[in-house]
Amino acid sequence: MQLHLYDTWHRAVRLFTPLHAERVGLYCCGPTVYDYAHIGNLRTYLFEDTLRRALEFNGYAVRHVVNITDVGHLVSDGDEGEDKMEAGSRRAGGASAWGIAARFTEAFQQDLAALNVLPPTLWSRATDHIAEQIAYIAALEAKGYAYRTDDGIYFDTSRLDDYGHLARLDRSGLQAGSRVGLGAKRSPTDFALWKFSPAGQQRQMEWASPWGVGFPGWHIECSAMSAKHLGPWFDIHCGGEDHIPVHHSNEIAQSQGCHGTRAANFWMHGYFLQLDDAKMSKSSGDFLRLQTLIDRGYDPLAYRYLNLTAHYRKQMNFSWEAMDAASLALDKLRRQYAAWPEGGEVDGTFVEAFTAEINQDLNTPRALALVWGLVKSKCREGDKKATLRHCDRALGLDLDGWPAMAAEIPAPVLALAKSREAARAARNWQEADALRAAILDQGYAVEDGPDGARVKPLV
Repeated sequence: MQLHLYDTWHRAVRLFTPLHAERVGLYCCGPTVYDYAHIGNLRTYLFEDTLRRALEFNGYAVRHVVNITDVGHLVSDGDEGEDKMEAGSRRAGGASAWGIAARFTEAFQQDLAALNVLPPTLWSRATDHIAEQIAYIAALEAKGYAYRTDDGIYFDTSRLDDYGHLARLDRSGLQAGSRVGLGAKRSPTDFALWKFSPAGQQRQMEWASPWGVGFPGWHIECSAMSAKHLGPWFDIHCGGEDHIPVHHSNEIAQSQGCHGTRAANFWMHGYFLQLDDAKMSKSSGDFLRLQTLIDRGYDPLAYRYLNLTAHYRKQMNFSWEAMDAASLALDKLRRQYAAWPEGGEVDGTFVEAFTAEINQDLNTPRALALVWGLVKSKCREGDKKATLRHCDRALGLDLDGWPAMAAEIPAPVLALAKSREAARAARNWQEADALRAAILDQGYAVEDGPDGARVKPLV
């Protein structure tokens, strides 16, 4: 069955055909590790994990590279201000930038593991690839795409007639200072390849280069590392929608200048998670961490489930009500799955319908709807279990990893049931009904029988 994916470069859903038979190169822009990731950041990585799972579901072997930006990402897209790693070090009371990077890289990887995100084939750190970035800049300079200013080496976007095509930028309408500060740059769209360390100062992260001591710009790391690990022309490059106008447009410009390609055959982007209709932002400090959800009693996979209910190319508004609904739905699915017997066969007809939805640009909301149709169907229960196990390879809900039937009824639920029995004994039917409703709200049902009441999970 053919896989179709949306390509931001073409602004269209296209048939996906790998550049090499049965093998896919996938590069995903990773975090700038100066702080914790927020759940909006994590939505992008969940989309990318779904993409990778869909590729593998279709039988492709995926070489998946994720970069770690541990240097070079300035606080403004205009190549101005402080490096985010240096700023993170100062905010942490003097902890080294290297220590900050290690701390938040580990926290990010722990978040991904909690969400059952498959680890990449390769974690690629910017600071491990300084030599490759310098070589890439030198190649651009030799081809006439770079020039020097008093604060660094810059890419000359005027050399490319289609610069900004990914974002459909109106270059003629850009005025100096409208997108970035102009400074010594020739054009407001030009961007830093290498920044010089300030005179008289020693940065924590700086290196010698043919142009002087300094550090690489943000964009060059992805071009250098993707070319090294996947080649100058690979299958898919991913990131968040905020990468389209600047970071990814600049990556493409660098690749065009150095290799004559746009780096990737497909450019794919996950859309924002909104919080009260406002974008979450690490830089503003106004964001929710995955740990925030865990501290409120949510299973991290309930957040994964919530993301599957919305298409990756649509912005999604976060609310606690939505988290409650996702948590209840996942719990029902887990309990039903755990209750089904083993030994069934995969339903080929269902898998074909499920794959059709996944293969239509990762339509996970429709795929989930099919799953619930299967749950309610009259298929043999063992076949349901085998089929859902097969499809969970694409969904990533780790249904086999949940210790469902071994779980005991929580003590607060048992207390409610005991109070209900007392109310029934006193013939206080109104109180008994209210307590039954409270038990239902906790995700459990009460069955009255000749031997008394039995509490069981809702399925």
